[in-house]
Amino acid sequence: MQWDAAKYRQFGDYRDRPFFDLTARIRAEAPRRVVDLGCGPGNLTATLAARWPGAAVEGVDSSAEMLEKAETVAGGNLGFRQADIADWMPAPDTDVVVTNAALQWVPGHRQLLAGWLEALPAGAWFALQVPGNFDAPSHALMRELAASPEWSGRLSGVLRHDDVVGEPADYLQLMLDAGCDADAWETTYLQLLQGPDPVLEWVRGTGLRPVLAALPAEEARSFEADYARLLRRAYPAGRHGTIFPFRRVFAVAQKRG
Repeated sequence: MQWDAAKYRQFGDYRDRPFFDLTARIRAEAPRRVVDLGCGPGNLTATLAARWPGAAVEGVDSSAEMLEKAETVAGGNLGFRQADIADWMPAPDTDVVVTNAALQWVPGHRQLLAGWLEALPAGAWFALQVPGNFDAPSHALMRELAASPEWSGRLSGVLRHDDVVGEPADYLQLMLDAGCDADAWETTYLQLLQGPDPVLEWVRGTGLRPVLAALPAEEARSFEADYARLLRRAYPAGRHGTIFPFRRVFAVAQKRG
C-alpha cells in the first residue's frame, strides 16, 4: 500500500497536535537514543532531534514515499531508516521510543509492545498514541459500504476493525505488567474542517488508503462518491465548517530500575 505524504500532511495542524500532547508527558532529560516508530514524513521526528540535541534520533517507517519526504529534514543527530515496525527491536541504548498514529497498522502490536518494553533498559520511556475512532461514523460507514453487495466481492477482508487497537486501560495494564510506571488517557478532539467533503479528504490520507489500494482507479472513484454521500449526512456542514470528532488513545510508560 503506497502512502501520499502530501495528502497525509494536508491536515497537519490537527494531525500534529496529539503528537505534542503525547511527547509532553515524556520527562527524559538526556537520552542516548530516541526512536520514532512510524515516523511518516519526518517533520515531527525532527522536533525530537531539536528537543534532545545530544541524542541519536532515528525515524523508522516502512513507506518509501514517506521516507523520501523525511530525508529533506535529515542531518545532524537525525536519521531515517526503512523497516517494518513489526521487525524492530530496541538497541541497548534506546532511552525513548515514540510511536504516533502508527500501531493501528501493525497486527498484534500489543504483543510486540510487551516485547519492546521487556527489551528496553531501566529508566527508558515508551510513548504511544493510536486513533480510537474505529466505531465512529467515518469508519463504520466505510465498513458498511465495503460490505454491501456492490463492493463486498472486491473488498472482503480489506478493512480491519475488530481488535485493531486497545482501550486506554489495555495499554495501561500491559505497561504496568512490564514493570513500568505508566499513564494512559483518551482525548476527543473536535476538529473543525473546511471545504467540500472535508471528512472524505481527511480519511483519504489514512483510513481509506486500503480501499484505494485494492480498487482500480475508476472503481475507487465510484466507491468514494458513494462514501462521500454517506459522510455528508453523518457530518453535515455548519456555519463555521464541518465538526469532525476524533478520539485518540494515549499511553506513556517509564521502565523501573
